[in-house]
Amino acid sequence: MKLSVITVNFNQPQVTEDLLASISHTDDMEIIVVDNGSVPDVTPGWKAKYPAVKFIRSDINLGFAGGNNLGIKAASGDCLFFVNNDTEFTSGLVATLTKVLDNSPGVGMVSPKIKYFHNKNLIQYAGYTPLNFYTCRNSCIGLREEDNGQYDNYTGPTAYCHGAAMMVRKQAIEKAGMMNENFFLYYEELDWGEHIKRAGYQAWVCTNAVIYHKESVSVGKKSRLKEYFMNRNRILFMRRNAPVFKKAVFYLYFLAFVVPRNVLGYVKAKNYNYIPTLANAVWWNFTHSKNSTNLGYR
Repeated sequence: MKLSVITVNFNQPQVTEDLLASISHTDDMEIIVVDNGSVPDVTPGWKAKYPAVKFIRSDINLGFAGGNNLGIKAASGDCLFFVNNDTEFTSGLVATLTKVLDNSPGVGMVSPKIKYFHNKNLIQYAGYTPLNFYTCRNSCIGLREEDNGQYDNYTGPTAYCHGAAMMVRKQAIEKAGMMNENFFLYYEELDWGEHIKRAGYQAWVCTNAVIYHKESVSVGKKSRLKEYFMNRNRILFMRRNAPVFKKAVFYLYFLAFVVPRNVLGYVKAKNYNYIPTLANAVWWNFTHSKNSTNLGYR
């Protein structure tokens, strides 16, 4: 089974090079790096430095989904391993995950256990709980727990795979389609997971495979960009995936509870300019179809 490893770079050349150094390249593996409009363009130098790696350049930032979709179009593997550029491979990672897909034809995608790079005994992900379609909330299993082996030796279904590291069967992509580029940031892998499951495949996690992620434990600091896409895409995800009744309940919940709560939080923190950002995120969903590719951020 041929494997394509796909990662997206945006203005983080050294981080991406560290990832490439951690990958044990084999004859049945291709490595694809998509540069998402970085300034300056580092791909000419990379092509000379890494002749075995396939580099693709987009002149603009297409976001997580758009960048990975460019990689999908160029990939020749039977399985595609999507990894964030700020991850580090561990021994046996690729072999363990490909074995899962080899042995389980009904599995469309599988993620490893993810641990924090800067605290390698701290778990970031060991699976997801199912989503509550009334509130669009779920939980990440193991998040910020010390790894005492409590999730070891589990290979089986999970509600969703994790966007930082997910190996996907090419057949599943052909049936479900590529990532929806409208999301740009956040919720795109959850949306993709829903569509892959609807195509007849399962999402699994394999905790005996481990990858390290350089994302900080304190990640989540607010920015207007993040606040916009987290709110806009939460609504968009529900528009695309929730049953009609649950979708209606979610709309009421979001407008009657989430919006007032968030506004009070902004006022308390004196982030007054976040109020129009939230309004813009909500309004976008009233003015754009669920398949629109106009991101609408300002």
